[in-house]
Amino acid sequence: MIDITMDMEQYDCPFIDTTDDHGIGFSAIQWDFDRVNDQLETRMMVEGDDREVLSNGLSALRDHDNMRDYKLLTRRGNVAHIRTVIGETDAMETIRDNDGYITGPFYIESGSEVWHVGFDGIGDADTTLAELERDNEYDVLERDNTEMPEMQDFVQNAGAAMTLIEGCRDLSDVERETLETAVSDGYFENPRGATLGHLADEFDVSKPAVSKNLRRGQQKMIQRVVEALEELE
Repeated sequence: MIDITMDMEQYDCPFIDTTDDHGIGFSAIQWDFDRVNDQLETRMMVEGDDREVLSNGLSALRDHDNMRDYKLLTRRGNVAHIRTVIGETDAMETIRDNDGYITGPFYIESGSEVWHVGFDGIGDADTTLAELERDNEYDVLERDNTEMPEMQDFVQNAGAAMTLIEGCRDLSDVERETLETAVSDGYFENPRGATLGHLADEFDVSKPAVSKNLRRGQQKMIQRVVEALEELE
């Protein structure tokens, strides 16, 4: 399999068009292409620079000419979860016509989109890239020829990777932020770059409170790491 990671600009993509005018970013959670109606259904996480920027960006996305269906699922602060259906873009059509397929989630920000696209043969990949140059701008960030043993190893370890991802999702916002700050400020380094008191001051809470959030976050992640190790074995 030829696996290509590219930074793509599509002039007929609602998401890219919206991020070109508004300070928001889209992260794909789920996607499904309807071959009968030539349309793409996605569920996306959307993050704006602030609440107002998010509101303006979502309004622009909803009103885009190539947006066929839009639904706001949840929203909290400057982050939203949406479901959308858009018409097939020229780049998507080019990739599908050459038997290409999406191999991973995509991320869209500042007028461009990071795609992970796969092809079964070198010829299909090269033909697609040549055709995309006619009407789109893109940069190939990475290109790999994945051999069968590598693919088998990936499939076998996918369960362990998902276990770690679920561990991240199990964290509350406070636990995640506390762990991230502890790591970035050097709390777990030897010697420590930050103390418990430093973290407490960062979050304006007591030492027992920040210690409790750390322990809870560590316990959840360590449990998932142990489960992942068992799956690898």
